[in-house]
Amino acid sequence: MRSWLFVPADSERKITKALASQADVVILDLEDSVAVENKAIARTIVRQLLENRPTTSAKVYIRVNALDSGLTASDLEGLGTAKPDGFMLPKTNSGKDVEQFTTLSKTALPIIAITTETAASLFTLGTYANISAPLTAMTWGAEDLSSELGSQQTRDDEGHLSDPYRLARSLCLAGARAAQVEPIDTIYANFRNMAGFKRECLDAARDGFTGKMAIHPDQVALINQIFTPSAQVIEQANQIVEVFAKSPGTGVVSINGQMYDIPHLKRAEKLLQRALLYNVTN
Repeated sequence: MRSWLFVPADSERKITKALASQADVVILDLEDSVAVENKAIARTIVRQLLENRPTTSAKVYIRVNALDSGLTASDLEGLGTAKPDGFMLPKTNSGKDVEQFTTLSKTALPIIAITTETAASLFTLGTYANISAPLTAMTWGAEDLSSELGSQQTRDDEGHLSDPYRLARSLCLAGARAAQVEPIDTIYANFRNMAGFKRECLDAARDGFTGKMAIHPDQVALINQIFTPSAQVIEQANQIVEVFAKSPGTGVVSINGQMYDIPHLKRAEKLLQRALLYNVTN
């Protein structure tokens, strides 16, 4: 899944707009974007929407409040018998938090964890591998982390992430790959700066992320475009797979003067699998 669009769960107007977008996942947020006094009504809105789902191609996930907030159980109880397509669990400190949430929720629904929102979490990104929980994706966050680190800001004067947050991003990517789940890049808060947003999407796709978080419907189309394999890239991947297939037992092949080995083959196969998800062919 490429585009993950956040929407405050206490705003029916914004939820309607989000569901009408082309987002792969709409995340109904019960956490940071909802004031404490509005959380009860937000839970009611979420339950009613899940009980009477509008026609939409998007999957609907719920971001619950963090385990240490004391509100997670109330979020789950507020759903009643209604079930989302998955959950987002914020502020996880390790894979154990995902297992704890699975026990608390009493479901096997997919979970995406936000894995870098505390200082301690930066030291545990390898613990998400081989946990007994339905973790399907990992993402990272900068704003809560900046509060813990005491940072004045998360980006330099040119809009690039500063070193602590580039580290968090890289650790999340490696942790997700070690856990064999999808790595999803974090939000780009300045949703009016489409040039900067596009640059960050391209950087994330280049580095190995398979999707990106969005905070505004206007960001969705660009995310879907950049994280969908292009026809040119698919053609190249097909060529690599075909040449290796013609040379069984070979560890290295040459295509147009370029040498390709087994890691290139594995990367090409994974890319073609992703292309099938979005019905893209060369």
